[in-house]
Amino acid sequence: MGEKQPTLPDLRRELARADEEILDAWARREEVAGAVGRLKEAADAPIHDARQEERVVERARAGARRRNLPEGLAAELARLVMRSSLARQEQARLRARRQGAGQKALVIGGAGRMGRWFAAFLGGQGFRVAVADPGIGEPADDEKEGKEGKDGEGRFRDWTEAPDDFDLTVVAAPLAVTADLLPRIAAAGRRGLVFDIGSVKTPLRPGLEEMARRGVSAASVHPMFGPDTLALHRRHVLVMEAGSPGAADAAAELFSGTMAEVLRLPLAAHDPLIAYVLGLSHAANLAFLTAVRESGEHAPRLARLSSVTFDRQMATAAAVARENPRLYFEIQRSNPHGDRALRSLAAAVHRLADIVRAGDEDAFVSLMREGRDYLGARP
Repeated sequence: MGEKQPTLPDLRRELARADEEILDAWARREEVAGAVGRLKEAADAPIHDARQEERVVERARAGARRRNLPEGLAAELARLVMRSSLARQEQARLRARRQGAGQKALVIGGAGRMGRWFAAFLGGQGFRVAVADPGIGEPADDEKEGKEGKDGEGRFRDWTEAPDDFDLTVVAAPLAVTADLLPRIAAAGRRGLVFDIGSVKTPLRPGLEEMARRGVSAASVHPMFGPDTLALHRRHVLVMEAGSPGAADAAAELFSGTMAEVLRLPLAAHDPLIAYVLGLSHAANLAFLTAVRESGEHAPRLARLSSVTFDRQMATAAAVARENPRLYFEIQRSNPHGDRALRSLAAAVHRLADIVRAGDEDAFVSLMREGRDYLGARP
């Protein structure tokens, strides 16, 4: 009799075992990556090594070729695994350095998504973190009247209830709320470093300048990433002076143990740039999604007919659509330079439409070539 042929359940069990082996290998790799991270920390070496990353990717491609597997998918998998390792190394470095040890931090707006991110980020550096936010609900009995809870973190419904003994205060509230808060913080003369994380700075400048005039150590920060970010590899943090000597340096130092690229720029330069970096990109994706939605075609049908370009654009537009619409409206409406970016987008769409209607192939080719040349100048 011939050997029994495996059944579908048999093969699925074999697949499950293979999946477990992949996860076991991933876990082993994370352990080794953790040891590498400790050696890097001891040598004060950077967490990210671009040359080593490329070697790992090429090794994955070569291994895929030997096994007759898709090279591109192997490279993508290698990058995903490395991203996980980098996040672990970054978090371990922050815990090891504990540059916030012995210090206290208050996160105003700490119940919001970015507020929670900063609370966790600062806690990982050894800060004793308190949060102030109307959304945290009634404090427990052991947290009332400024007392600390069992986890060592104060929780306050209003920042004015918190004692003025914090080394750092992060204002992570919505933009309009932050614009109202900063002058009040200035009037209170709060101790320690204070910075906002607003996406638009024009509405915040009066409050920041008032804080500086009253001797509050004030700076302005814009993290160019969202609250779901784990590792700061290839992420940017904008840090701006607000008239308080040394405050921006202290704010930038908080990110020194991470892989983030900290960029310093004048406060007045922020909004003209952000009008394009955020405002234009958000608007372009929302306009694309609106045009598709109003086409009369159902999303499932378009998905079945989609191309690689359509899928990528739809994925980006979907990510934008999932964000906080009120925050995104604030970014558009509160930036005095935003209208220029929107008019540029409208003009570009009209120009493209005119070229296609006129059948001007040379002009269309020029548009694509000019765009390619422009992108070619990027680092």
